Amino acid sequence: MNGRNRERKALDEVAAPAERQPARGIRDVRKAASPARAERHLGRVRGICLALPGASERLSHGEPTFFTGKRVFAMFSNNHHGDGRLAVIVPAELGMQDLLIDRHPRRYFYPAYVGSAGWVGVELSRVGDAELARVIRAAWRLVAPKRAVKAWNDGPRGRASGTRG
Repeated sequence: MNGRNRERKALDEVAAPAERQPARGIRDVRKAASPARAERHLGRVRGICLALPGASERLSHGEPTFFTGKRVFAMFSNNHHGDGRLAVIVPAELGMQDLLIDRHPRRYFYPAYVGSAGWVGVELSRVGDAELARVIRAAWRLVAPKRAVKAWNDGPRGRASGTRG
């Protein structure tokens, strides 16, 4: 064992147990959801996303990803990079990421790679369809062309409040 490895081992031995614990919300069992469970949740996400004007789906980084034009508004995630989560990742308005994670840490999480850009992860097994739809629609509004958002808000079912339809 060289000197550097001895130093690392010594640091590991004196490190507080909390420092060696996985981050809050990370599971010790990191495996993908069963195909049936993943397909059921993907169906929920797909139904909401593809009902939005101009939305399309294609694979990106090996996962189903939803676009409006060339901009991403939702990414499905099934054990992405071994994180053990079945989730959808969406952009959030400024301040919403912290608010959602702080208030509901079992439902929302800080996603790898895009969390620093304000995106939030949503644990699909912990949210109902109505809440999931609200989150995805809010994400779509952030990235969709203004004309499409206006048409959606002024639509026949009175969607101007942003909570219906």
